[in-house]
Amino acid sequence: MTDTPTIHDIYAARPHVYRYLRPTPLHHYATLSDLVGTQIYIKHENHQPVGAFKVRGGLVMAAGLTTEQRKAGLFTASTGNHGQSIAYAARANAIKATIAVPEGANPGKVAAMRGLGAEVILHGEDFDSAREWITGVAAEKGGTFVGPTDEPLIHGVGTYTLEILDDLPDVEVILVPVGAGSGASATSIVAKSIHPGIKVIGVQSAQAPAMHLSWQSGNLMTAQMETFAEGIATRVPFENTQRIMRKYLDDFLLVDDADIEDAIRILLEHTHNLAEGAGAAPLAAALQIKDRLAGKKVVLVMSGGNLSVERLKGILSR
Repeated sequence: MTDTPTIHDIYAARPHVYRYLRPTPLHHYATLSDLVGTQIYIKHENHQPVGAFKVRGGLVMAAGLTTEQRKAGLFTASTGNHGQSIAYAARANAIKATIAVPEGANPGKVAAMRGLGAEVILHGEDFDSAREWITGVAAEKGGTFVGPTDEPLIHGVGTYTLEILDDLPDVEVILVPVGAGSGASATSIVAKSIHPGIKVIGVQSAQAPAMHLSWQSGNLMTAQMETFAEGIATRVPFENTQRIMRKYLDDFLLVDDADIEDAIRILLEHTHNLAEGAGAAPLAAALQIKDRLAGKKVVLVMSGGNLSVERLKGILSR
């Protein structure tokens, strides 16, 4: 592996991804386009078998393990989607997976990880607490810890952007949610390597702005983490994805949780798809910068659809 993933790494990841997965749809929505005032397309990573884009990266990670690493098992921390990715890939490759999740994690995602055969342990108040703890457990047991921004994960998730460019070669803007940053990093690498004129815009919740603040300042900065959108909920930035995003990302926006909730309702109404908070953040941002997007072909990455029924009820009631 190189210090920075390249387009060649992402091309090389395709056989590992498509051994198990099919390309996800890219759909144009006329009424959504009218609402935003431009041509809006949705990349439906919510259609993945685990309901989110990260499954691509997990498959690439598992494919690169040695025999010894497979025997010792995989360890990771997750708020849900990354954990489901590792659980899915581990099951596909007959590897044991142990996943730490924060107390109060999305129960549907926890159940899904367990359903895929992973051992799930609740620990700590948030993702970063769970991650710090399980890192030590992996070291004690001689297993492989999988961080949320490890390079093979970036290689794998980059394949969805190759699909976007196959389906819509003249795309002009891609908006992608940012949690740990693997998706935004991969999207930028692919877009800028193939068509440098494509604008790639990252989106994060204003209630969990650590990655945004770090990108903006050029230094790694922690911040409060109070968002409901677990897919973009981190209080600690990641150096490798920050480095990639500073090199390639054109802009990075913050949106309020209230606007993300509005976007979930709008997507349900106009696309008949359920988006989780992270998956709806790009639409919230697009509505925020409508004037900048006017007249352009815009892709919004619906990164996942794993929203709990309780959260959905609350959003719709408001």
